Amino acid sequence: MTITIKTDFTNEEEIKKSRFICQLARVKSEEEAQNFIAQVKKANPRANHNCWVYTIGERQEIQRMSDDGEPSGTAGVPMLEILKKKEITNVCAVVTRYFGGIKLGAGGLIRAYAGAVNHAVEAVGLVKLVEQQEMILCLDYSLYDSLQRFLTQENLVIAQSEFLTEIKVSAYIDENRADSFLSALTEHFNSKITADKGKIRLTEVDFAQIK
Repeated sequence: MTITIKTDFTNEEEIKKSRFICQLARVKSEEEAQNFIAQVKKANPRANHNCWVYTIGERQEIQRMSDDGEPSGTAGVPMLEILKKKEITNVCAVVTRYFGGIKLGAGGLIRAYAGAVNHAVEAVGLVKLVEQQEMILCLDYSLYDSLQRFLTQENLVIAQSEFLTEIKVSAYIDENRADSFLSALTEHFNSKITADKGKIRLTEVDFAQIK
């Protein structure tokens, strides 16, 4: 299962006069992550710190972080722990800090950096990337209305239809449901609808809907 943020996002908060700006970006490689970090640093040349973290890979195989001058373990580690706890991957987070004159102490810094990432993630929301199998169905015109009702019951929608000598319909279903769907289709229509598997696609599902 791959979980990531819905989209790139920026969130800002103030803690004891220091500004903490968390910027999130979806990334697919370390190169993309490092480019994003460089962009944030370039856009904030007067910032005191640009602490960053990223996780990449289906199981967060790649994990990198930096305190960027903050006391060791007070920024990168707590930021990474948020991503690990929420199992978020293919994301880069940069927290830019503009110091406001009041020291936060180690505990305060840990809470501030972890909180900055957590609040940004909660605000933007998460999606699950799901592999879906294309199902290509061929049927007689007389069965089309019945097929539409059947697909509705299965919580599926028609992606494409072709009306030739017979009707060809394509619909996408989560790959782990494909075989059971074929069995149900065959039984319901007494093998009068032929079905073949097509291509695989990745689709995004709002993670809040599948918890």
